[in-house]
Amino acid sequence: MSETWMLALAGAAGGGLGAVFFGGLWWTVRKAAASKRAPLWFVVSLALRTGIVLAGFYAVAGGRWERLLLCLSGFVASRLVVIRLTRDAGKAACLTPEA
Repeated sequence: MSETWMLALAGAAGGGLGAVFFGGLWWTVRKAAASKRAPLWFVVSLALRTGIVLAGFYAVAGGRWERLLLCLSGFVASRLVVIRLTRDAGKAACLTPEA
């Protein structure tokens, strides 16, 4: 596979890793808010999400800084997407009659 495709896949993988990390954070906050053991939710979630992302970065980079940079760029871009999606979902939840 050509290097151009590998770089494109690295960026896409970073986006996927970011979606897992930030989507998992959003899910954790929602679950922990209704739990009596909120600190446990946050600690376990942080450990799992960080482990997944670090292992993913290591696997994607393969010793190449270019791939690592694009993977990180995809990770940050997915952060922006998740923030936008969850902010819109939060506004919709606040507008419901139950709130």
